[in-house]
Amino acid sequence: MSEVFVQLAQEADLPVAERLWLMFCHDMSEFRGALPDADGTFRSDRLHAAFTDPGWAPYLVTNGERPLGLAVVRGLDGPVRVLSGFFVVRGARGTGVGLRAVRQVVARHPGTWEIAFQDDNADAARFWRRVATAIAGDAWTEEHRLVPNRPDLPPDAWISFTARGAIGEP
Repeated sequence: MSEVFVQLAQEADLPVAERLWLMFCHDMSEFRGALPDADGTFRSDRLHAAFTDPGWAPYLVTNGERPLGLAVVRGLDGPVRVLSGFFVVRGARGTGVGLRAVRQVVARHPGTWEIAFQDDNADAARFWRRVATAIAGDAWTEEHRLVPNRPDLPPDAWISFTARGAIGEP
């Protein structure tokens, strides 16, 4: 994928974002045991908050007219930005799309960032540690936190780093 574009999603992009969100939730269901609702969808309150709530932002990752993924950011009105959801379609994984997309999203919002993932998701764990190193060098941390209201789940891993300004692509 030679060109990766990250654009702030608009209301007209919601149907595409909802389809990408469904794929994201399907991927995550492997690690959380989540099952779809009766209508075949998964919980999408975070996605919809990104389109409507202050301090949130939805981004589409594209290559020309083709959607490659999405990013949902929250905490833009506070001291810590949280990548609340991030997804790249399987056909674009392993091509550098994810790293380039995260770098573009983070560059739009310099400051302190936190990203959660599950240790059971080995690919995500490797990816997020690589992202943190690419953006912050050795100046990042990782800790485990309990999942709120879910004592049945193992703690999430959280990576934290600070992005000081625009981050160029490699």
